[in-house]
Amino acid sequence: MQARYQETNTLGRQASPAKTRSTADRTAEKTKSKPVEISIDVPQAGSVAIAGTFNNWDLKKTPLQKDGNGWKATLTLPPGRYEYRFVVDGQWLSDPKAKECVSNDFGSTNSVLLVQQ
Repeated sequence: MQARYQETNTLGRQASPAKTRSTADRTAEKTKSKPVEISIDVPQAGSVAIAGTFNNWDLKKTPLQKDGNGWKATLTLPPGRYEYRFVVDGQWLSDPKAKECVSNDFGSTNSVLLVQQ
């Protein structure tokens, strides 16, 4: 019996571009990062940083910049739920403007930031 088709190699075939594009678009939509402005009003502070689950609790990764009477930074984060605290002149502080807080292992609270899609 003779094979119906001579070429049996399908490795060169590619998925339909339309299907590939729509799958990639859906993946990109889920992982799109958004700018989120964070601020705290501590005009007397000499230095302010934010540490949290988004930067592996590293005090040096996300310093805030003085802005008038307060301090601010813009984070670029994908949608999700993040815990964080401010570090003002070496003192850890929860965000007084946070809508949600959770207990932490140190007897205080972490502020919660929700980034929506």
